[in-house]
Amino acid sequence: MSNQLTLPTTVADMVQEYQDKDAEITARIEAVNEAVNALRLGATVQGVYADRPFEEPRIDERTVRKNLLKSGWKAIYQRLEIERIASAKDQAEFARHLESPPELTIENAVATFRDYFENTRFHILRGLAEAFVDLDPAYKSHSRVKVGKDKLPKRIILSNVGGYGSYGMTRLENVLNAVASVRGQPLLSRAELNFMHAESRACRSFSFDGREVPAYTRELKNTTEPLQYRDCEIRFFQNGNAHVHFGKIALTDINRGLAEFYGDVLPDAEDDDAPTAKRASTDVAKDLQYYPSPAAVITEALDRAGIYKPDPYRPDAHTAKRVLEPSCGDGRILDEIAKRGHVGFGYEIHAERARQARQKNHAVQVANFLEVPPSPEFDVVVMNPPFYGRHYAKHVRHAYRFLKPGGVLVAILPATAEYDHNELDDLKSDQPRYRGETWRDLPVGSFAESGTNVPTGILQLFKPEQASAAAA
Repeated sequence: MSNQLTLPTTVADMVQEYQDKDAEITARIEAVNEAVNALRLGATVQGVYADRPFEEPRIDERTVRKNLLKSGWKAIYQRLEIERIASAKDQAEFARHLESPPELTIENAVATFRDYFENTRFHILRGLAEAFVDLDPAYKSHSRVKVGKDKLPKRIILSNVGGYGSYGMTRLENVLNAVASVRGQPLLSRAELNFMHAESRACRSFSFDGREVPAYTRELKNTTEPLQYRDCEIRFFQNGNAHVHFGKIALTDINRGLAEFYGDVLPDAEDDDAPTAKRASTDVAKDLQYYPSPAAVITEALDRAGIYKPDPYRPDAHTAKRVLEPSCGDGRILDEIAKRGHVGFGYEIHAERARQARQKNHAVQVANFLEVPPSPEFDVVVMNPPFYGRHYAKHVRHAYRFLKPGGVLVAILPATAEYDHNELDDLKSDQPRYRGETWRDLPVGSFAESGTNVPTGILQLFKPEQASAAAA
């Protein structure tokens, strides 16, 4: 027995192992083919063949190399325990990329996984937010997600919680493991979750012709006891639903985690504890908050507004639209409007940012947009108004008056606008039903690169040919 310590395998070791084995694949396949030929001859006398002695292997070298490559990436993923850091969405994205992975090198491995270690807490908290935002609007309400607030729902209901691979079971796994990651606890494996589900179903009974009958032939146990898992209670039901009740400690940890991710005192939530006079003295500064729109958000907003690129196969069908961007900053949205072949015009109160936009040949006027007299001459308004408090409502209402009848307004807003405030419901009431929903959530952390994790969405409003008196 060796007394030497076994050193942990590093990423460099695994990359080297991959490269060594990749270099040997051709020789190994040739060795297999030689062994097959030798065995085939070994089953003959004087080379005279009778029946086919065995099924010969069909080895495709490209398939073998791809399998080795995928194995190398998965080995590094498991070695670095990325599943403890990455959100469920990122893990699913990695699985998709694994179908056609890049070459395995130290440089590619570092580029793929570095951010998970440089920003570990961000990714863990983003995973928590992603797991919860679709369960109940309360989890993206900034009036509730604050340290010290006790308004989060204590129970979540999941549907389609069946066996392995069901949609609801995946969501349940994501929720429980997101909470475990934030609390620094071991993750729950899918095998453990399936066992819990099977145990619960074995204990369940159902009513048949007035008699209680066990769901399975196993001995009927107490059907009123929920499964206890850490600080949670889980109930599985015959209709495929599952209820998860969070205990006080778990709920506090969820609240603190979401508050940390979104921000304890949030730029788009009311500061309930601040005196009214103090708030008023800072209203102007907070109204001028600047969160530049990331490229992915701009793309989504312009697509929702119908600002498309010209079709190279139908150039005559392209009609340039007049597009207004209030509070245009340095012209990021105007950049994309111009690339798509439309005519943009912006207002910007910050002189330096307006100058930067003008340097890119955009038509920008230095002015406080809220003080500009409205003129209904634009086909489209695309805007990213200030997030603080309910100031966005003033900007949206004013911008709506710049639309031609039949025009469309798209605004990037904090989720609070949809789930808490209801400030713009009168404008929504004018929307024709065939247009579809007026609100769409943006992915969690869409504005992270701009310095805020505030939940956001896109509001889409169409101005009727005959606008109501309130909207006009």
